[in-house]
Amino acid sequence: MDWEQVLTKEVEKDYFTKIAQSVKERRKTSKVFPDPDNLLTAFKLTEFDKIKVVILGQDPYTQEGQANGLAFMVNEGIPHPKSLQNIQKEIIEDIYKANVQIKMDGKHLAQQGVFLLNSVLTVDEGKPGSHRNLGWEKFTDFIIKQISEQRNNVVFMLWGKYAQSKKAYIDSSRHLILEAPHPSSLSAYTGFFGCKHFSKANEYLSKHKIEPIIW
Repeated sequence: MDWEQVLTKEVEKDYFTKIAQSVKERRKTSKVFPDPDNLLTAFKLTEFDKIKVVILGQDPYTQEGQANGLAFMVNEGIPHPKSLQNIQKEIIEDIYKANVQIKMDGKHLAQQGVFLLNSVLTVDEGKPGSHRNLGWEKFTDFIIKQISEQRNNVVFMLWGKYAQSKKAYIDSSRHLILEAPHPSSLSAYTGFFGCKHFSKANEYLSKHKIEPIIW
């Protein structure tokens, strides 16, 4: 099964047409991130039938040059927002246990089957949460349900209460759900650091004879 099979009927529904029109109208009067070319990057880089891990974000970064269509990630050469710095730190501590340099643009992860999905796919410049009323959540909740129903042995990383609210759409008997506080500067020290989600994911994948992720 590929994304076209999963999404064709859904994107033809009235609510999705309204989302697309609303975003188009907002782009006329505001800077909206990510740009249209990057809106579906997560879907382009991670094939549906190759998904191994889902990392769920809320909405894209709101500053110029940051949002690249992959939840939490930014392109090379862009300063890392605090959440991404903390994710990088946890990966290094958990996986490498040494002072190493790792890329955090997300592309190498997405191509291995890490689906980096924001619950809301667009945002106005400088206004976090500004597109949460457009209907994106209905679309991405549908995607989470489809992954849960159509795939087996996927690791879902749910960071923070918002992401954890999506547990209702995931069959825990078929998949691994990992929960931790959000990696933001406000909460990373309350349990995100030391959660070891990245090694736990690889252990689970290996147990099910699935190639682990090179984080």
